[in-house]
Amino acid sequence: MAKIDAFLKLMVETGASDLHLSAGNPPILRVHGDLQRVKYKALENEELKSMLYEITPEEKIKEFEESGDVDFGFEIPGLARFRVNFFQQHRGVGAVFRLIPSQVRTVEELGLPPILNKLALLPKGLVLVTGPTGSGKSTTLAAMIDYANRMRKDHIITIEDPIEFVHKPKNCLVNQREVGVHTRSFAAALRAALREDPDIILVGEMRDLETIQLALEAALTGHLVMSTLHTISASQTVDRIIEIFPHDQQPQIRSSLAESLRAVISQTMFKRIDRPGRVVALEIMIATPAVRNLIREGKTYQIPSIIQTGRKYGMVSLDDAIMEYLQKGIIAPEEALNKALDKSRFIPFVKEAKLADFTEIPG
Repeated sequence: MAKIDAFLKLMVETGASDLHLSAGNPPILRVHGDLQRVKYKALENEELKSMLYEITPEEKIKEFEESGDVDFGFEIPGLARFRVNFFQQHRGVGAVFRLIPSQVRTVEELGLPPILNKLALLPKGLVLVTGPTGSGKSTTLAAMIDYANRMRKDHIITIEDPIEFVHKPKNCLVNQREVGVHTRSFAAALRAALREDPDIILVGEMRDLETIQLALEAALTGHLVMSTLHTISASQTVDRIIEIFPHDQQPQIRSSLAESLRAVISQTMFKRIDRPGRVVALEIMIATPAVRNLIREGKTYQIPSIIQTGRKYGMVSLDDAIMEYLQKGIIAPEEALNKALDKSRFIPFVKEAKLADFTEIPG
């Protein structure tokens, strides 16, 4: 058993999402969004490096020492998988382990809208799950891939950096490829995937122009493509994709995106105040004919209005999702205001909360 395994088991036992190891500090866990120090001595640089290298493949050690950071996946059989990042910092080495549960949770278990299952059954098109780091994008995509795996009879290819959730073939054939291990890059794997008879392609992240261009091509040529972006709303997602291309190519990309896009799910994570834990608010945009026209005509600023009136199609705005949690007493007014897009809707709740706090102060 590796020395670091004890800290990783502690992660699982405490329900932590992340383990932070940094030379000069004791280990730190992130539990329900807050950092908590483990009762352990500060780790010396050489001690921590030895602990980390004990579980690291040789080629990843070489990459880390050459570049100063590296990503890879690590698994303790029977416990969990972890997404790992090593980095150099001014006191020495640092590392973050992100817990990836052994079991893929379903859309229902995650409390996500049923429309996500319907999206997993689409024959073709582009489905994007977006949000900041740590908002649960990988978990949502894993639930959708799992539903497809159970309900379809198709070929699923995932391209990830690193592989996170492991999908055992059920009704589908599932092949998972890791960038840097099984393939050179997202773009190289995506280009190859088009010759590998896939029905569904999961691209862990659309990081660059070439990957986005290939993903659009795959979605236009009869494949269901799922991927992620670090954007906080549906309209921002559309703009980000278009703006990465040179100006003279943007009209063509607008047309391609309007034709291929099926849905954007934008996620934002909140700390619960009703009980320990976190909850995710979703903005859902379905690419109806009205949305497609706005993308084609460059009027993405009007997309929020379409989302507001598109409930019958399964659409919901981020602010409406946040408001529902706020009115149910699940999240704090201050965090709702901080993460909302239209902050004017939430200012009265913050004022009311402050007034209530003031009236509770004994005289």
